[in-house]
Amino acid sequence: MPRLALPDFLQNPTAVPILDVRAPVEYAQGHIPGAMSFPLFTDEERARIGTTYKQQSQDKAVLLGLDYFGPRMSKMVKAARKAAPDKRVRVHCWRGGMRSGAVQWLLELAGFEVQLLDHGYKDYRRWALAEFARPRPLWVLGGLTGSGKTDVLHALAANQQPLLDLEGLAAHKGSAFGSIGQPEQPTQEQFENELALLLAALPTKTPAWVEDESRSIGRISVPGGLFEQMRTAPLVVLEIPREVRVRKLADEYGREDPAALAASILRIRKRLGGLATTEALTAIGNADMEKMVSLVLDYYDKTYSHGLEDRPFVSVPSDTCNPAVNADLVLRAAHKAFPAKVSIG
Repeated sequence: MPRLALPDFLQNPTAVPILDVRAPVEYAQGHIPGAMSFPLFTDEERARIGTTYKQQSQDKAVLLGLDYFGPRMSKMVKAARKAAPDKRVRVHCWRGGMRSGAVQWLLELAGFEVQLLDHGYKDYRRWALAEFARPRPLWVLGGLTGSGKTDVLHALAANQQPLLDLEGLAAHKGSAFGSIGQPEQPTQEQFENELALLLAALPTKTPAWVEDESRSIGRISVPGGLFEQMRTAPLVVLEIPREVRVRKLADEYGREDPAALAASILRIRKRLGGLATTEALTAIGNADMEKMVSLVLDYYDKTYSHGLEDRPFVSVPSDTCNPAVNADLVLRAAHKAFPAKVSIG
């Protein structure tokens, strides 16, 4: 089979598995979304081959690779049959070189139809990084902590509005408390890989909604090109009364592990100050979530309000955190403020 350029490789049916034949450590660092790890060499074997190549010669490195590859040929064919019963697979390595070529040879010998990615995973990374700089229409939803912005975004998506959920992709809610109840965050590279595919799938004329974020979401950084577009895109700010936000957050955090809440408070103790930190920790111990939330909001409200300075925005007041109600208010406000750039579903 001829080698495929990246667009053709990615547009193949999802029923055709992508086999990433790089070493496990390479796959763990970042991979094409949906690809399965199908390593030709272990991490240790890859390291030894690399050392042999640098210190001895390419010929000796190839022979060492064949020593590792030979005994596991049968096992790899059996694994491929399990992954692709119809014997159609897509294969790639780092640069589209010897590793993917060896697996292609083996699987074709076993009767598989193999589609090889030209230039390998390296080409995917090049494409992904370029995707962040590509201009696209965005609308940014802002609001103070506890405004329920994420819920509103998903309500907008349910109303057929394009959505870019950065916090969902980063497995983090953005604040010092953002990791509570969330799975482990992906690597920066994998976050970018997933994000690039989502961006490429967004409509080119209808603005996609995205939450107003700082550059960092936990330990993940929003790519520079996209972040700059977010900072200059039309901003709609949801304004919810403080007491409503306090009740909402107190209800949510009241279900969480007190030890995790205390650890989050300690992470921002320098910004809260000694007295507020002590009072917040005491409130957690007394199960007084509303007091704890109120103390933390003093810091977060001030920080976010400062970040809005010198940024034009449309204000949308509401006295509820009902996502459907606020999604309708936000969408209509955007339609009124930017009539040439919106379609109401």
